[in-house]
Amino acid sequence: MHFISRMLLAVVASSGVSLLADDIALAQVPGCTMERVAGTSRQIMRCDGATITAEGGARFNVIDRDRDGRPDAVSLRNKAVLVDVDSAKRRGGFEVVTPQAIAAVRGTRWAVDVKNGTTSVFVVRGRVAVGRPSSGRRVVLSVGEGVDVTRGGDALTVRRWPQARAAALLARLGQ
Repeated sequence: MHFISRMLLAVVASSGVSLLADDIALAQVPGCTMERVAGTSRQIMRCDGATITAEGGARFNVIDRDRDGRPDAVSLRNKAVLVDVDSAKRRGGFEVVTPQAIAAVRGTRWAVDVKNGTTSVFVVRGRVAVGRPSSGRRVVLSVGEGVDVTRGGDALTVRRWPQARAAALLARLGQ
């Protein structure tokens, strides 16, 4: 059995995914499953080549922009998610949208963290394009690189993240 918190239930309900009961995650979207990781507050959504691991307490909505029954974006408001996109199974890419940034890929694994008015993006595998919602300028991150995005027009600076910083973020996501 897959267990789900009431908060994730609200997120799922707002995204158009229907659950049969408060505690049992039986998604009505073909090919999608949601579960709570036993002994933790983390939650995992798997859908058609995309896996989203959410830190406990993360506030996010799953978005199906083209209404084809396959989520193609996550709107993240706080805390962190780890997104793993299998390009062999998923065509058309995937985005994580935050108040400060848009991180977009076609097939990769990356983490996005929102806190205190900053969106931090870190790449575990592949490449990720990151930009502000209000600007056409983007930077491209490779494995081990990250960027911190705040509101405003300052240039985005790509940095190789120290091992300790990357490990701390990934540990929050069970990695």
